[in-house]
Amino acid sequence: MITKIIAEDSIQKAKKYIDHADRIVIVTHISPDGDAVGSSLGLYHFLLEMGKLVNVIVPNEFPDFLKWMKGAHDIINREKSPKIAIETIEAAELIFCLDFNILKRIGDLGSLVEQAKAKKVMIDHHLDPGDFCDVTISHPEISSTSEMVFRLICRMGFFEDINRECAESIYTGMMTDTGAFTYNSNSDQIYYIISELLKKGIDKDAIYSRVYNTYTANRIRLMGYLTYEKMKIFQDCNTALLILSQEEQRRFNVKKGDTEGFVNIPLSIGEIVFSVFIREDRDLVKISFRSKGDFPCNIFASAHFGGGGHKNASGGEFYGSLEDAITLFESVLPQYKELLSKI
Repeated sequence: MITKIIAEDSIQKAKKYIDHADRIVIVTHISPDGDAVGSSLGLYHFLLEMGKLVNVIVPNEFPDFLKWMKGAHDIINREKSPKIAIETIEAAELIFCLDFNILKRIGDLGSLVEQAKAKKVMIDHHLDPGDFCDVTISHPEISSTSEMVFRLICRMGFFEDINRECAESIYTGMMTDTGAFTYNSNSDQIYYIISELLKKGIDKDAIYSRVYNTYTANRIRLMGYLTYEKMKIFQDCNTALLILSQEEQRRFNVKKGDTEGFVNIPLSIGEIVFSVFIREDRDLVKISFRSKGDFPCNIFASAHFGGGGHKNASGGEFYGSLEDAITLFESVLPQYKELLSKI
């Protein structure tokens, strides 16, 4: 059995909202990752089984290696279909906010969700949830939002209504948000949940292959270029830095998702405790952080790059040039030298 971490009052309110709503919308964060898409599609398939009219809306494109999941091609992309996204949110009677804690994390969708007349339920596992939902189910100690979705469904008494498509999506989110269960994954509850998902007929080996073994040749070439030409080691801080400009992304014809997991590569170096990947985007600079052991990269991300996340896996943003982002990182890193050298 899994522990009952979600408050009973939240369970009953969420269940009541579902019972009384016919049109339900699920929204998730900018640049949706495996947990965002997995939790959204997991909840989507469950609600379809309940006879609801359900739409998933994302702020922008998500990686191709997540599009094998059933329902992925029905997801509404706000950038590509703004009118449909707006109309769908305005018509919703219930909105689920998945895998984000504050409205700015969903970009232009934020104001639409805030102004919507629908009831709102947050399901998330990031620190410091905002106060914009009627029900807030937030547990940062849990490894993924997908796990939270599974827990909610079960606590409402609907485990039997989880079909294989729902289970596949939930497993995908759990797997990707723990680096295939290599970090934030020491809880025995995770493996109990996996055993329950296996009973629904999922093929976890096939899911792994669909997510991690479908990359392009350009990704492999870029990986070699980054590690050989662009990796900088700060030995006194046990830290590695990877940098990727837009020009380099064009040179290697980088597609959405091609850089997924690059930040993890330097952690295979014995002495590296903290790995950072700084990538230039169209209007901002995206930063990914990963760490080993007890170094809290989420605190680093929050303090200097307006981000956050988990202790060992976090992200942030910088509004300025790539060079300024690098300068900022290099200027603040020495503040953590003592802590990094002890780990």
